[in-house]
This record gives sequence, structure tokens and C-alpha cells, in this order.
Amino acid sequence: MEHEPSRRVVRLARLAALAPLPAGLWRIAGACGVPLGFSGGDALADVRLGSRFSFYMIGLSVFAEMLGFLTLGLVQRWGEVAPGRLPLIGGKPVPPLAAVIPAGLGAAVLTLLGVMGAIGWNDPGNMGAPGSPTGVAYWVMTACYLPMVAWGPLLAVVTVAYHRRRRSPVPGLRPVTV
Repeated sequence: MEHEPSRRVVRLARLAALAPLPAGLWRIAGACGVPLGFSGGDALADVRLGSRFSFYMIGLSVFAEMLGFLTLGLVQRWGEVAPGRLPLIGGKPVPPLAAVIPAGLGAAVLTLLGVMGAIGWNDPGNMGAPGSPTGVAYWVMTACYLPMVAWGPLLAVVTVAYHRRRRSPVPGLRPVTV
């Protein structure tokens, strides 16, 4: 590695990687038939394991975790040099922008979705709709989705730190540590 990431940035990367986990576990529980507190005609009111919707919920959870896991590449060696077992690119340096551009776009989209989700959480089309969870079920779901609001900003900080660490040094400027 050109420069090791700071311990603080490594911790933030780990938090970003874990941000989708509570919501994913909540969705997987629902996909397995655990009542989530929805009622009426809501798709989440009557999920059955093995249904198309349950596979969607599990797939979405796995996909989100895989994306979260990629954050760790911004603080680990495999984010700087492609693992040798990969065909064509194995052992070659990862061009910094090949990581910074998708991570930056992901951070922007996740931040936007997090802000929109937080602002509209209790709107009539969301948790304010008839048949949405109430009481303990509402608070469990809210607690599970709350880390998702932090995912985008955490990814943004880790991406900026990666970019600063990997960019070509400019003569006369000292490296900035985060």
C-alpha cells in the first residue's frame, strides 16, 4: 500500500460495511415468515418462505451486504492490487478512479436515498399508511433501517480518504490524513 489508512477510516469503513446488515436481517426474518407488523393488503403482511417476494427480500439483503462489503476494499490491500486469482487483472494495481468513481456515485445515491427515506419515513405512502407496523414492530423496523441513513455519508468519507491516499502526490503539498 502507498499509505496505510488511518484506524479511524478503517473503523468507518467497517461501519459502512455493516450499515445494511440490520435492515437485511429484518427483511430475511420477514422472508422466513416472521410477522413484521404489516396488515391488510400490504405485500409484507403475508410473506411466505419460498414465494417470489421472499426470494426478492433475501436477494435484496444479500446484494446490499455485498455492496457494503466492497467498502472494505477502500481500506484493504485488495482495493489497491487486484487479487491474483482474478483472471486478466489479478496482481495488477487497481486504478484509483476505478474505485473512487463507483464508490463516490454510490455514496451520493445512498445519501440521497437515506435523506429521502428519513424525511418520508412516516408519510402516508410509507410507515404512515394504514396497515403499516405500529408499536414495537414499528420501532424494531425503524431501528433496523436507521443505519441505512449513515451508509452513504460513511462511504463518502471512506472514499475521500481512499482517493487522498491513492492519488499521485503533488509536488510541494503534504499528504492530508483523515
